[in-house]
Amino acid sequence: MTRVRFAPSPTGLLHIGGLRTALYNVLFARKNGGTFVLRIEDTDRARFVDGAEADILASLAWAGLTPDEGPGSGLPGDGPHAPYRQSERTDLYDAAAATLLDAGRAYVAFDTPEALAAMRDRGDAYSAATRGDLDNSLTLDAAEVQRRLDAGEPHVVRLKVEPGRTVAFTDLVRGDVSFQTDGVDDQVLVKSDGLPTYHLANVVDDAAMAITHVVRGEEWLPSVPKHLLLYEALGLAPPRMAHLPLILAPSGGKLSKRNADKAGIPVSVRDYRAAGYEPEALVGFLGLLGWNDGTDRERFSLAEMAEAFSLDRVHKSGAKFDLDKLAWLNGQTLRERTAAEIADRARAAVEARVGPVDVEHLAAAAELMRERITFAHDLAESPYLFADPETVDDAGVAKRWKPDSARLMRLYADRLAVLDEASVEAMEAALRDLAEAEGVGFGLVVHPARLAVTGVTVGAGLFETMAFLGRDTCVRRLGTAAERLG
Repeated sequence: MTRVRFAPSPTGLLHIGGLRTALYNVLFARKNGGTFVLRIEDTDRARFVDGAEADILASLAWAGLTPDEGPGSGLPGDGPHAPYRQSERTDLYDAAAATLLDAGRAYVAFDTPEALAAMRDRGDAYSAATRGDLDNSLTLDAAEVQRRLDAGEPHVVRLKVEPGRTVAFTDLVRGDVSFQTDGVDDQVLVKSDGLPTYHLANVVDDAAMAITHVVRGEEWLPSVPKHLLLYEALGLAPPRMAHLPLILAPSGGKLSKRNADKAGIPVSVRDYRAAGYEPEALVGFLGLLGWNDGTDRERFSLAEMAEAFSLDRVHKSGAKFDLDKLAWLNGQTLRERTAAEIADRARAAVEARVGPVDVEHLAAAAELMRERITFAHDLAESPYLFADPETVDDAGVAKRWKPDSARLMRLYADRLAVLDEASVEAMEAALRDLAEAEGVGFGLVVHPARLAVTGVTVGAGLFETMAFLGRDTCVRRLGTAAERLG
């Protein structure tokens, strides 16, 4: 059975790249009838951020990527392979480290931070080429090593990488990949605080949780030889691996926080939630950021993507982040919501702008503006839908308000006041009749009417807007504008 995992570290808010990795794991699991596991890799206590795990769980739930096993899965104990936090699984790592030491595949190192810094300053790595000159169990006799251990001297456990070997595997995205062990350093497996590094914990947990496929970002590709050597040393069969392409900034290069900030691109999932993005739009966008189904199709639901997904259609090269494309997708997704759903999403922004708003009135406004908004909170940018405009666009007045406009607006208000039915058709007919009766062009009435009623020069259809506002409101605003603008 296919089993995949998403294993973030709680060192900050969930990054947009992390969400894409989780998504591709979910898609692969669903396509193959498998299981999506969430594991929290929290052994880096120096970088641990309080609340980060809660953000990861909330972000995945918001995006519809709820794990089948792991924290937040709702299963008893989180699932059959509990616990799913690495800080609660240290016995497994201790046993694995002991196995590696006993087999001579790892060793203990006592080097001071100063000695390691001097080595790095020389441009060296801790490897077969340098370990013979350093302070470790390969250069010390057994009695001295034991004495130091008994004395509680700070130490780490390192992987013993033998030079002259080729480590090869077939990546499900990149094809055949090989590494020479001469370029692989003796990676720390257990830190001086007794906790495992990512490398040891990752291998031990993937094996213990029966993970069949590891789908992760290409930044982890250089770690593969270390992991394969660990699997070999522990007598374990490695999972299949697939390394996803980088997400690139619009200007090129990895979408780092710095590049994202320069391009105005949010980097955390929380930022997208706060900005009003629809989860389906963001998920659909990320799905196509490095994969396609071989067509020009631009929109997928999560279920549709899972049905079409395959790793052999994941791109090898990076994909540029296009915020404009995401905004377009968001607008398309939003327009499929009911008016009540849009209104619910928009309420906080609208009421922050104009005060309390009637539920039905807000839903009607959402319906009116459905085709003109990209985010639900865009409704707040049309405050005239909820309150009389306090100002009128200066540029619009200069262009559209003519010497005779005030008189025409009063006449139009008079005609509206006596309408039997304040419908879209009746309001438009009243304006056209006025223009004909006064011998003026339609534009000389309709443009100042929009300014008078809304305070701006653009928006939804004028007569649809007026019907939404109601006859009395329109009559009042036409009169107010005539007095204010003269």
